[in-house]
Formats: sequence, C-alpha cells, structure tokens
Amino acid sequence: MIKCLLFALVLMPQYMLGKTHANTISLNVVTELSPPNQILQNDEVAGTSTELVKKILKHAQIDAQFTMYPWARAYLLAKKHPNTLIYSMARTTEREPLFHWIGPVALFKLGFVSLKERTDVKIASLAQAIPYRLALQRGDISELVLKSHGFDYILTADIAQSYKLLMAKKVDIILDDARYLAPLASSFGLPGDSFRFIYEVPELTLNGYLAASVTTPMSIVRALRAAHKTMQNSKEYKRVMSQ
Repeated sequence: MIKCLLFALVLMPQYMLGKTHANTISLNVVTELSPPNQILQNDEVAGTSTELVKKILKHAQIDAQFTMYPWARAYLLAKKHPNTLIYSMARTTEREPLFHWIGPVALFKLGFVSLKERTDVKIASLAQAIPYRLALQRGDISELVLKSHGFDYILTADIAQSYKLLMAKKVDIILDDARYLAPLASSFGLPGDSFRFIYEVPELTLNGYLAASVTTPMSIVRALRAAHKTMQNSKEYKRVMSQ
C-alpha cells in the first residue's frame, strides 16, 4: 500500500502539487496610500484595486495579510522578502527582473495638479512645468520620469503628504490622476472641485501591476496569474481598470 501511494505521488500532475503548496502559505501584501485604489478604512486596507487583489487571492485560494506603508518602504519589503505581493506598481525595465509580474490591477493617467484658486499656474507642455515648485512621492515612477526631464522637486512619503504641501501652498503642483481629485478632496473634508487638473503627462499613462517578490514559489505565482486571468473577464475588473 505504501509503495502504491508513493508511486501515485510521483505521477501526480505538477499543477496539483503546486496548488496544494499555494494553499498552505499565507502571503504578505504591501501597498501605499493612493485613493481611491488603496485607502485605509476602519484601520483596514481597502479601495478599488485592493478589492480586486482580494478577489484574485480568493480565486487562487491563498490567504494574505494586507499592510499599507510609504511607497519606498513597501517596495523595499517586496523586493527583499519572499511570499510578498505589492501593488499597484508600474512595470519598468529596471524593475522587470526584480519581481514576478502577475497582472494589471489599476490604470493611471497622471498629470500636473494645482489648487483650483491658483489660476496663475499655466502649463501647456512638460517644459513649462519645470519652473514650478513640485512635490512627488519618494520612489514613485513619476520621480524617475520627471528627473530625466530635468525637474527639481520635494520628495514626500505618500500622496497625502504631497497634497498637504499643495494645500499649504508650499508647492505649486503635484502629480495625480484627474479621476481621483474629487475623492482626495473629500478625504480632506474639502469640496470635490478644490483641485484643478492642468496637464496630462503622456509618459505617465500606465498600468499599475500586482507583483510578487522574486523568491516567491512559482506554484503561488502560477496560481495568482491564473486567478488574474479569470478576473480579467469580470465586470468588476473592467470597471476598476476604466474607473
């Protein structure tokens, strides 16, 4: 009987073994504050992209614990530690070999944002924005792109800190998606039209990915990719990606 069982295990399809392994591991999931995709609600990580990631994990039958950090710390944790997921992260040439890429869970169309009252801020091209005081989040893809264009800027821990500098008029502009201005204003207790989207940066229209640390077992990565592929056909996925 024992020999028969051992023989059956040897012949068991590899994907079955992978699924069993995936089900026995709990993942750590890290992200940053980025309303409405990632928010804190009653001390729990929530938001549109967060709910999408949770559905992917549920489809893959994998347990996970979500934690929100400043982006630079979240990125470092995901890069160094096994069994760690991160979202919503831009997929770049530099980052490509550092993670297993699961799939997009957000869409960003980033551009320059100012206070509604700052009618003196006029930007019709990337070059015209360079003289203005700018705040960016540390380690964000926007920092890498704008630095290459000669921008100077103040670095903050997260998008909320950038908005606080903008509201205090310590900077003239920040970067965000036009679709997210009203939710951000609401989170600060301000009218939805308190901020003004001025100019969309073409290089910063991109997908935000769910990715796994490179040392995460491939059985888990395969399970997550299969779950993401299944979710892509859902109305919820299409709604989140179009916002």
